[in-house]
Amino acid sequence: MRVYLAAAMTNPGRDLAGVRGVLDCLESDGHVVPTRHVADPQGRAVDGALSDSQVARRDLDWVTRCDAMVAEVSTPSHGVGVEVAAALACAKPVLLVYRRGTPVSRLLLGLGGVETLAYTDVPEVRDGIRSFLTRVGGAPAAR
Repeated sequence: MRVYLAAAMTNPGRDLAGVRGVLDCLESDGHVVPTRHVADPQGRAVDGALSDSQVARRDLDWVTRCDAMVAEVSTPSHGVGVEVAAALACAKPVLLVYRRGTPVSRLLLGLGGVETLAYTDVPEVRDGIRSFLTRVGGAPAAR
């Protein structure tokens, strides 16, 4: 599957360990993740030469071409909210994952069409992601 990984990129306190755990799970199971740079501490540098409108067009195109979205929402992000809304508008399956005990927008968690998973550690989130992707037809993408 082509899986869009959404995660905050502008907050210096973002949960990189959680985002990396999600990315590792997806890639180790053979899924293609066009947004793998969100797990890089210097991820914004990947987009350095692109204008804001080019980033928006590229990311929304990736959303439309993905098979599913997994969004790590432990850290608030306007961009992730837009990505989730775009995925839902395209009828893409969406899983929102977040560290247990972290305050997450109730609006985001309450959107129709999303599944949610509060997790304590990376192994727990891996199991939840694998279960979600299996339910939504999660065969790895042909490379």
